[in-house]
Amino acid sequence: MSTLKFRVLLDSVNNEEVFRDILIDENDHFESFYRTIVESFGFSGNQLASFYMSNDSWDKGEEIGLLDMNYNPETEEESILQMSDTIIKSKIEAQDQKIILVYDFLKMWIFLIELQDVLPQKIKHPEIALSIGIAPNENDKSDDFLMEIDENQDDSDEEDDYFNEFDDFDDEDLSEGFEQYEDF
Repeated sequence: MSTLKFRVLLDSVNNEEVFRDILIDENDHFESFYRTIVESFGFSGNQLASFYMSNDSWDKGEEIGLLDMNYNPETEEESILQMSDTIIKSKIEAQDQKIILVYDFLKMWIFLIELQDVLPQKIKHPEIALSIGIAPNENDKSDDFLMEIDENQDDSDEEDDYFNEFDDFDDEDLSEGFEQYEDF
């Protein structure tokens, strides 16, 4: 049995270096890894999250979700793997394996994870070997999908220009060609 050493970097808009080195047994599961990561950054862990196996270009690959989100198990579609059922070593394909963790799908916290080393020692529980930088408060990030509105900007002229082409539109124009359906 071996211990895996991962570097977990929190992707930050402030370009501050915030990362943790985490040691975990290769036979541990991804849920234990997930819990260790969010705790090491001071996050509550009460949001949905998924790991994505990745490559050198940091492309998202196979998903390993916190919960089984399949609502129809009778479909022929492949269900995503669950963290609680997936052993870490079963997904390690390279000595520098890269993994992406997306935490809180509204705020989109992104953790970039890279395997640093395989150690011969055995550990019972995941450990934080190194902690660099102060993690932001998980509630400080705005929801990525919400648009910020500039209160000083007047968009009314743009809307008027956009919808002006419909001013000469007559409701009777809609009925042309549908006379045959009046009986219904």
